Amino acid sequence: MDNQTILVCKNIVKKFGPVNALNGVDFEVRRGEIRGLIGENGSGKSTLTSIMAGMQKATSGSMEYKGKVWNPDTMAYAQEQGVCMILQEAATIKGCTVAENIYAGRMSEFSRFGIISVRKMIKNAQELLDSFGIKNIKASDVVDRYSFEDRKMIEIVRAMSSEPEILIVDETTTALSFDARELFYGLIKKLTEKNKAVIFISHDMNEILEHCTDLTVLRDGDIIGHLNREEMNLPGAPEKIRFMMVGREIGDAYYRSDFDPSHENEIALEFENVSVGKIKDFSLKLHKGEIIGLGGLSGCGMRLIGRAAFGQEKLNGGKVMRNGNVIDSPLTAIRNGIGYISKDRDTEALILSASISENITLPSLDSLSEHTFIDPRKEKALVKKEVERYLIKCNSPRQTVSTLSGGNKQKVSFAKWTAKDSDVLIMDCPTRGVDIGVKQSMYAFIAQMKKDGKAILLISEELSELIGMADKILILKDFAVSKEFLRSADLSETDIIGYMI
Repeated sequence: MDNQTILVCKNIVKKFGPVNALNGVDFEVRRGEIRGLIGENGSGKSTLTSIMAGMQKATSGSMEYKGKVWNPDTMAYAQEQGVCMILQEAATIKGCTVAENIYAGRMSEFSRFGIISVRKMIKNAQELLDSFGIKNIKASDVVDRYSFEDRKMIEIVRAMSSEPEILIVDETTTALSFDARELFYGLIKKLTEKNKAVIFISHDMNEILEHCTDLTVLRDGDIIGHLNREEMNLPGAPEKIRFMMVGREIGDAYYRSDFDPSHENEIALEFENVSVGKIKDFSLKLHKGEIIGLGGLSGCGMRLIGRAAFGQEKLNGGKVMRNGNVIDSPLTAIRNGIGYISKDRDTEALILSASISENITLPSLDSLSEHTFIDPRKEKALVKKEVERYLIKCNSPRQTVSTLSGGNKQKVSFAKWTAKDSDVLIMDCPTRGVDIGVKQSMYAFIAQMKKDGKAILLISEELSELIGMADKILILKDFAVSKEFLRSADLSETDIIGYMI
């Protein structure tokens, strides 16, 4: 190991039962680099980095960190030694303050004679938040009051506060707002300027090419190749990387090829003068066979609208209607054919401790039951159909959802509502944390849903996604609609972004 190499993985194998997640991987990280790690969902990216960060053990192989044997027992120990990982899903501790989350496992720093000075801890945490330019979060607040995006920023502050030698970022930026992403990119650049290292996992090709100094591609548990900065800048590099990821050519036709915004006349979902949170008198008619996109910066109110559509938010005024029925709870929504794919996948969309089968069939239990008992043949056939439809990678439908990759979890989120045959789908960042091949297929599924007469409310911070898929786009700013755009081949992100900021 030379002076610049900080961590080396040698012949790392990881098995989950009969499945090989990693097949003898060799990998190294050097000081001063932002090492991109890219691959399809289930390729082994998170498995490899979680072994480095002490989250789990390798089946075989060895690691060296700073020239010494590295075999961390816990993530807390790894962080203490300078290897810190920010997980893809929310990892804050509910019921605790922001300060307690930032200094979790390190509260002894504020202890004297066995008594923790809460005031000093809150003061230090607030100074830390302020130093990172995060003005909207108070260290004394309970973390539960903050949004998914804000909780990710709290995790980032927690990781950065320990001044790690190696920071592992697992799909974190997909959960952040535009402004928060820019802040985060600046933070990791400062780390490398201090001769630290960053391992950056992302499915966003533009993000990888712009911010990484080096790139490693994984496929099916094997290292396919490495690219340096010069190779990443060459013409055709994105196409080459995609081919390395999936082993086949992937074209650029991710989105709908038509620019016809037409839809059926029948109203599938209606907002009548809805007031929820800071949103006042919001009205909207979503028709059968229509995709309406909601866009804007994080905190603009678009997620409140999505949650209200599923009955998850208490309205201050107005009503959400479906076929003449008022939608005032998730149960009412489900009974009226409404499905909801939440951005906060692990908390709101899935039951992680349950199986794939249990998650998929949960909204459909009524149709699978006869005389209060579930018909196992119907259940098995329904689950088999959805697993095959979405090509969910699993040992069996009995596999626990918590063991799946992010992309396969997202497929299960889709499957539970297509299994139910929901007529209205509320999709909040439906392609968050999925690879380019899965994203392409998901857009094809959404386009087919439109053709089948489904009504879709598509909430996204990705303007390209909204432009590519929606018949109509509503841009929100400060909890009100600032502009409406109809589907057009000439519509660009430049046309929209001024109405967001």
